[in-house]
Amino acid sequence: MARLVSGAQAKAGRNGKAPVKAPTKAAKAAGKPAQAKAAPPMPDDMPIIALNLPAGTLSPAMTAYFKKCQDRLGFVPNVLAAYAFDTVKLETFVALYNDLMLGESGLSKLEREMIAVAVSSQNRCYYCLTAHGAAVRQYSGSPLLGEQMVMNYRAARLNKRQRAMLDFAVKLTSSPANVEEADRERLRRAGFSERDIWDIAAVIGFFNMSNRVAAATDMRPNTQYHAQAR
Repeated sequence: MARLVSGAQAKAGRNGKAPVKAPTKAAKAAGKPAQAKAAPPMPDDMPIIALNLPAGTLSPAMTAYFKKCQDRLGFVPNVLAAYAFDTVKLETFVALYNDLMLGESGLSKLEREMIAVAVSSQNRCYYCLTAHGAAVRQYSGSPLLGEQMVMNYRAARLNKRQRAMLDFAVKLTSSPANVEEADRERLRRAGFSERDIWDIAAVIGFFNMSNRVAAATDMRPNTQYHAQAR
């Protein structure tokens, strides 16, 4: 019985393969997948956090504070915007931060920022390393010191006072149950008063809290920080 063949097989050459025709322009257009336009890259600090929290209403005091930040810094720090869903929490955070970091203390502002970075380096907190690394560069006038503090404070040429302070910050962050009188005594020998030791501990505690909130919410630092004081 003769085997039936298709039209394509009937037209095949000696190799048994049908000749392939070049596709028409219409066929090309019909078979070509649509090319989606690439979206412009989103800034690294958008969105600010990974939680979808409803926007709050700023109090008059916080409205004025945000304006002050905008006027002095050129932007509102994202950590403030993140807390702005609840004005009570925002005002509490701002009051504590300003007291610890800007208020009267035997610690210089640079020393307090160095503590912030040493703690944040232990916790690998992207937000605080970026924001407070910029503050170290600004207060010290040294981009080198800012980079060293972010990467490993032990690489920096620190004086005895600074080294004792940062060693204490790291120990209280990584193994708080192991802090004992010898650690406090080392701070005293480095020239810190009893009140200074309290302030050191308070700054350490504050940034351990802030680091964990930032990590839990994927808080993103303002992109402006990256270029500051370079």
